[in-house]
Amino acid sequence: MSTIKKDDRVKVILGKERGRTGKVLKVFENGSAMVERLNMVKRHTKPGGSVGKQGGIIEKEAPLKVSNLMLVCPKCSKPARTGVRVLDDGDRVRFCKKCDEQIDT
Repeated sequence: MSTIKKDDRVKVILGKERGRTGKVLKVFENGSAMVERLNMVKRHTKPGGSVGKQGGIIEKEAPLKVSNLMLVCPKCSKPARTGVRVLDDGDRVRFCKKCDEQIDT
């Protein structure tokens, strides 16, 4: 089970964006995640010919390593480590190790 999923609020703990928080847009298989308005990079693109795409300098998010992100608990609003519990019906859910509350409902 992944510690970080789409739509989670995360805090960056390492790198140039350290200390900033944002919402996860996408999690990739290679252990990285796109966070909303963090790790912005500029891409120089050509106009798109028949597609009609406009060229120029576009600013967009670049992926961050999941190991540099920490989940912000929705209950206690603090960055915390997470654990995994197996419920009676066999479902696996994440929980906050600070406040001991379930993150997944």
